[in-house]
Amino acid sequence: MEKQSRRRFMQSCSALAVSGLTSAATSLCAACQRKEKPGLLEFTLDRQTRKRRREEGAADIAPDFEPAYLRLHRTGELERRAEELWNIMGSCELCPRQCGAKRLAHEKGFCQSTSELKIAAYHPHYGEERSLVGRGGSGAIFFTHCSLRCVFCINWQISQGGNGERRRVEQLAGMMLHLQKIGCHNINLVTPTHYSAHILYAVDLAAGNGLRLPLVYNTSGWERQENLKVLDGVVDIYLPDFKYAEGQMAAKYSSGAESYPEITKAALLEMHRQVGVAKPAADGLMYRGLMIRHLVMPKGVSGTKRVVEWIAQNLPKDTYVNIMSQYTPMYKASQYAEIARRITRQEYEDAVTWARAAGLTNLDIQAYRG
Repeated sequence: MEKQSRRRFMQSCSALAVSGLTSAATSLCAACQRKEKPGLLEFTLDRQTRKRRREEGAADIAPDFEPAYLRLHRTGELERRAEELWNIMGSCELCPRQCGAKRLAHEKGFCQSTSELKIAAYHPHYGEERSLVGRGGSGAIFFTHCSLRCVFCINWQISQGGNGERRRVEQLAGMMLHLQKIGCHNINLVTPTHYSAHILYAVDLAAGNGLRLPLVYNTSGWERQENLKVLDGVVDIYLPDFKYAEGQMAAKYSSGAESYPEITKAALLEMHRQVGVAKPAADGLMYRGLMIRHLVMPKGVSGTKRVVEWIAQNLPKDTYVNIMSQYTPMYKASQYAEIARRITRQEYEDAVTWARAAGLTNLDIQAYRG
């Protein structure tokens, strides 16, 4: 779609178009209907008040919170930045591969995406960090395709299998509003990089129709600094992985992404510059900040000791770091003997010991799941 027609299209979208999608939104994925046990957090709002606010479509968050993107929406800057990212798809450089695919002319990039938006699922997600889940769940939207393409990806059917449905930008906006209406505490954008332009257009549209939830940018961590700067003042919470300390490991298990460690380090520094240290508010929910995830892998593949030491040396010691124990050999992991098993209890305990020895004080330590 040409730049000018995209602008006219967005300007023509009305509140009626968006609100009509919130009821249709629930049919996208059976996962939306899952009933899972939420995290046990205490909230300042009593149940009756929270129920009334959900019925009114109000955001189930602290009443004095204002998401970063609202200011940019009011000035028109959010739409301008969406257009900037959209144009990058003309010869795509949205991710560090900079493959140059002409996605606006329907050519597929390395990630397998064209300019057509594909979404696999959206629903309240109760498997995220407790400060994101609360009682109402994190409002996860799972985008199809991925530029990193890890051989052990647990969501490979979506990231590499292409599972998902074609959706329009106004439908994505409707999903966001629907997740707010049913009581989710944030909009959790899962694997967003290659659709960042679509996301900003949708946020701009949804903000004009009452969206007030914080935006969570849930990424592999492998992000270009230049494009992250376009997101400054848009994203409230960055939720990146820091998967590998060594480029050799990234190249082997993530489709040749040898630059992963250095690019991710630069990205983490930029994310921290934008949003700072993540600290839960009085209601137990997270509204702003950098939340780093590190998945401990067998045989030291992820380089945990070097990862936590780098974080401690280059970011504040109270940077939020989730030391994750749930590595599961999925997709093609069985073809690599060193990662064809779950981690041992000792491997996870070593990871925690290294993080504490590095001086990190804001650790999310999980139960061992071996």
